[in-house]
Amino acid sequence: MMKPHLLRFADWLKISSVPDKLAIAQHDELQRQIPMLYAVLSVNAVAVAATHFYVAPLYMTLWIPLLLVTMSTLRAIAWRYRPRMDVNAAGAIRMLRRTTMLAAFIAFAYVSWSLALYGFARDEQRAHVALFIATTVIGCIACLTYLPQAALLVTVIVMVPYLSYQLSMGGPIYTAIAFNILLVLIMLIRVLLNNFHGFQKLVEARIEGERLHEEVTHLANTDTLTGLPNRRYFFSKSTAMMERCARDGTALVFGTIDLDRFKAANDTFGHALCDTLLAEVAERLRDALGKEAMIARLGGDEFAFVMETDLRRAEQLAQTACRKIAQPFHLGDTKITIGASCGLAMRSDEHTNIVSLYDQADYALYYAKNHQRGSSITYSAELDQTMRHQRRLETALQNADYEAEFDINLQPIVRLSDFHIMGGETLARWNSPTLGPVAPAVFIPVAERLGLINRLSLVLLGKMLRTLGQMPQSVVLGFNLSAYDLASEETVAAIADCIRDSGVDASRLVLELTETAMLRDLELAHRAMEEFHALGARIALDDFGTGQSSLSYLHKLPIDVVKLDRSFIVESRMTRSRDLLQAVITLCRTMGLPCVAEGVEETEQLDMLRAMGCENIQGNLFSAPLTVAQFEDLVKEAPGRSVSVA
Repeated sequence: MMKPHLLRFADWLKISSVPDKLAIAQHDELQRQIPMLYAVLSVNAVAVAATHFYVAPLYMTLWIPLLLVTMSTLRAIAWRYRPRMDVNAAGAIRMLRRTTMLAAFIAFAYVSWSLALYGFARDEQRAHVALFIATTVIGCIACLTYLPQAALLVTVIVMVPYLSYQLSMGGPIYTAIAFNILLVLIMLIRVLLNNFHGFQKLVEARIEGERLHEEVTHLANTDTLTGLPNRRYFFSKSTAMMERCARDGTALVFGTIDLDRFKAANDTFGHALCDTLLAEVAERLRDALGKEAMIARLGGDEFAFVMETDLRRAEQLAQTACRKIAQPFHLGDTKITIGASCGLAMRSDEHTNIVSLYDQADYALYYAKNHQRGSSITYSAELDQTMRHQRRLETALQNADYEAEFDINLQPIVRLSDFHIMGGETLARWNSPTLGPVAPAVFIPVAERLGLINRLSLVLLGKMLRTLGQMPQSVVLGFNLSAYDLASEETVAAIADCIRDSGVDASRLVLELTETAMLRDLELAHRAMEEFHALGARIALDDFGTGQSSLSYLHKLPIDVVKLDRSFIVESRMTRSRDLLQAVITLCRTMGLPCVAEGVEETEQLDMLRAMGCENIQGNLFSAPLTVAQFEDLVKEAPGRSVSVA
């Protein structure tokens, strides 16, 4: 039973297992206290030497004390001026062991010298030696509080020979003094061990506090799903990198990455699997961009990175990242294929800040997703001009008076057999007081991106319904709804209220929906169409043929009219496209769905459509979009009309 205790004591004495941070804390405390220890030793040694100068030989009162004091002074200087920042855990442990051994050696040297003086001393001088030993040991214990191994060794090395010497001399007074000193030292050692235990607990508490702080800081700065830095930490570090690059004149590139088709994957496979997908995307980004880049997840399926490199290298890495993400992901038994688009921006001068760099990269990303999806686009002067115009457009649209600035045009839809006007399609027009006329292809995507399309749709629908109410009962008008309109139950309800409140016969209204609008949420789109049907309105599938799933919608959804996309007509010169167009027209006739061919601009196209059996056409060959007044005049000039289809 004693052997394990002895082994543990030996390990403790050798300082074999000390936590790194505890060793550093011990070292730091000793660095403040050991110089005082050597100062006490030196002063006491000089005092003892002085009182024995005339009774002991010169080497005992001058040369040996001089050697001891010199050694103590050098050790005090070494401890006092040791750089603290250079001490690591291994160095601190080595210093603790060295200090323990040196303490034992120096204690032995001092006690040997002091006891040697006994042979030359008289009673009062012996009393001084006893006092020197007692005060010196007490001072050593006090100064070595944070190194109990050294304090214990010093006590044993000093007191064992001192007690042995006093007992051999047989003097009762000095023997009693020695035992009194021993009792005091035993008590001090016990107090020292208690104090060191408290110090150790304090250091452990501080270490635990630091660990918890680091953990909380890590959690606060990390995206828990991917393990990447989060938005706050990323922009903080990016700002610091930007400032350093500005000082050093080095290149810095900022990139933003957005996943393509991720929402569709999320809706199809669920949040849990797509959370795993995002973690896999993060791994591929780490692999593609390497250690050169600091990568972060900004939120959702948006990632960003920053790297100190030239633009060419950044573009290569960004393209590699896009290619890697486009490769299929195998998550268990599920295979998911998505993509990624990237926007890059490079620090141009010392005045560029991280926010403007992010804006530039984000706009380049926006451009990539709309024009070169799946690739990387770098912000440039040309894009800057586009971005400035875009911002002016956004500002004008946000501040626009919709009732005053927006109006509608109507493009006639005619029956091909006799060119009777069957109705018209409502087209939005915006005449901005600051920008002038702005095309729908320009402002509608911006309105959708800014979340303004619902409000704009309701204003334009109201104008169209008021116009329809003033026209003959035979006129039927179509109105385009955005995908964002169908995605908002509030907007669907507001559209229904608008139709009811207008007093117009809803059967004269055709609501045109694209495949994209339905794809966002097929169930929600179906409910909206049923609600519109309940009012009496009809539904047209617009731009038919541009998507992959259009045929299925003819069966799944309550479609009343099919409008063929203009691309069918433009490409009809090719045999394969012409055959496809013929098949679609035949399908619509078989299903009893009226068909309207959009974008008819040439006589050859007209003849081809008549030969194929297409019923209705719309395009500039018959009439370009007209103002409401022009459309009314055109309707009045035409003889009797049918309302079988819009």
